[in-house]
Amino acid sequence: MHRTAPRPSAPTRLSRSRRRLFAGCVAVAAALGLAACGTANGALRSPGAAAPAGTQSPAEARPSGTAATTVAPAPGSDAVPPAAPSTTASAPASTPAAPAKPRPPAATGSPVATTPATPTAAPSTPAADPSSPAAPPPHTGAGTVIGSTASGGRTVALTFDDGPGPATGQILDLLAQYHVKATFCQIGQNAAANPAMVKRVLAAGHRLCDHSVHHPQPFAKLPHDKAAYEITAARDMIVQAGGPGTEVGWFRAPGGGFNADNEHITASLGMSSLGWSVDPRDWARPGTPAIVAAVQKQLKPGGVILMHDGGGDRGQTVAALKQLLPWLVGQGYTFDFPAA
Repeated sequence: MHRTAPRPSAPTRLSRSRRRLFAGCVAVAAALGLAACGTANGALRSPGAAAPAGTQSPAEARPSGTAATTVAPAPGSDAVPPAAPSTTASAPASTPAAPAKPRPPAATGSPVATTPATPTAAPSTPAADPSSPAAPPPHTGAGTVIGSTASGGRTVALTFDDGPGPATGQILDLLAQYHVKATFCQIGQNAAANPAMVKRVLAAGHRLCDHSVHHPQPFAKLPHDKAAYEITAARDMIVQAGGPGTEVGWFRAPGGGFNADNEHITASLGMSSLGWSVDPRDWARPGTPAIVAAVQKQLKPGGVILMHDGGGDRGQTVAALKQLLPWLVGQGYTFDFPAA
């Protein structure tokens, strides 16, 4: 029996129509640059669906050699990243951020002082001027402290304290060069430790003065027994160091600390209380020029100059004496011992 082939049903013809429609969509999509077309039922593919094989995404289709600038899309957005800027365009200069202003301190409830308190400066004590005339030796004695030469007139007495010391020999050499006689006020324990130098002082024609055993200060504050020991024992040490016939004609209180009591002790031992009228403060080592200038400024005829041959480094004193001795001779001074 001959059978007639069944005629295509409507759905089959419809399927062919849809295929033609799909092909048309693909062509249109390619022209429009879309990534996908509709599904079998004619709906467009959702953004999350995979692209058909062989289809490039817009980002992948970008020409090679272009500097790509990645711009991350906002979360949940389907926006296509913008085209990359040209490589020849210069990037705009970034504007530096303005510096942050300091924040004001948090309020604490108490007022904040806007003007700092000015500290009160302690009054400064001016340094002593070694060229200024020395004040008279401080004492409350009987007024018998000597501060002038024995003969007066245009004479000067050189006195040296705190020896014998390392500079004593140099000073003796300078004095001998100018045929000068001086008075050496010696510490008792120093004389006992260096009797040869005491004998040398005497052999050169100089005279000796008692300057206590230990140089205690303030000497005027010592009790009677202590003052008597310092004066008497020092004289005995100097006499013993100098040998038989040694005379000690004066006592000079350390720091000029005379009072009625120690002046009386001194007089009872046959000595005079010896002060000074010129003090260049050479013991403080103010510098050779300062020592020289002080003597030249303070000296008056008949004056007694206080200097030091012991108690420390006396290099400045020796150097000053090298200038002062010829100056004194040039000024017409002659050399004498203190009054007694």
